[in-house]
Amino acid sequence: MLYENTVLNSVIKPAAPPVLRATRLLDQVRERIRYKHYSLRTEQAYVQWVRVFVKWHGLRHPRDMGQLEIESFLAMLANERRVAAATHNQALSALLFLYREVLGMDLPWLDGVQRPRTPKRIPSVLTVAEVAALLSALPADMALLARLLYGTGMRLMEGLRLRVKDLDFDRGVVVVRQAKGDKDRVVMLPRSLAAELHQQVLAARALWEQDRQAQRGGVDVPHALETKYPGMGQRWGWFWVFPASSLSVDPRTGVWQRHHLYEERLQRALKKAVAQAGICKPVSVHTLRHSFATHLLQSGTDIRTVQELLGHSDVSTTMIYTHVLKVAAGGTSSPLDSLALNMQHG
Repeated sequence: MLYENTVLNSVIKPAAPPVLRATRLLDQVRERIRYKHYSLRTEQAYVQWVRVFVKWHGLRHPRDMGQLEIESFLAMLANERRVAAATHNQALSALLFLYREVLGMDLPWLDGVQRPRTPKRIPSVLTVAEVAALLSALPADMALLARLLYGTGMRLMEGLRLRVKDLDFDRGVVVVRQAKGDKDRVVMLPRSLAAELHQQVLAARALWEQDRQAQRGGVDVPHALETKYPGMGQRWGWFWVFPASSLSVDPRTGVWQRHHLYEERLQRALKKAVAQAGICKPVSVHTLRHSFATHLLQSGTDIRTVQELLGHSDVSTTMIYTHVLKVAAGGTSSPLDSLALNMQHG
């Protein structure tokens, strides 16, 4: 028992994170986020919320503030700015991260700060005919990416971050790496897109060869692979399937590299295509993913299979599409129809 309490417990307990080297508050937030391997988008969002929080309280340091200041800030977001519940929750998460992970102030009142309830909404879903009209209205350079997202159920950033090595034409699958929750999964590669994807890979190859001849920087690779395997980012297999046409600066390293296609390219093109196709529903790139899941269920695909294709940890998340099916089916007759029919015969 003495051995277990002293030796084993000391090994099992995780070591405390290293002392922050940065001196400025926002730099400390960035340093701790990168230590915990959070995504760049999370880093940008948390840093922005901490900046807004400090400015709103007259540039006071968070160490000199507490529960009253946090709750008044959150109340301002809800009552004055009328932000959505998801935005409200994100701001609270950023402040909790600041106090617990950066300032090391795990105070009892932190657990007492209530989160707003996020309402459950039925996602907007397009019919098969509407998807066809939408894809036809897209320009050629964006249509392939949109068809791939609809045909696989991938999220926008999952499609943009595809590497050449993750396309398996022989098996007809696409390996989605480091998806939401840092999970990998496998989805189908639509047979109807195989030829076009081959052409896209050839176009990317030409761009990769230009970069190698000009001795330009490669692409970003996850974690410390570039340090462990020098030149990893310049290998063909790690190149983007949808590369950007020009180089850009990595916001974390400051290195000029070839980034993947900018996400707003498809978002802007889709917005124009929706208007051109005459679709009145609210449509975003994520609507293609919702439509993918709903159309699979309509065709008789098992919900567990759809869950795996979407990468949901819990089947209850996938169950939302069964509610969409109920709305879309319209199988239950309205009592008004029966009344109208009786009045006609009467």
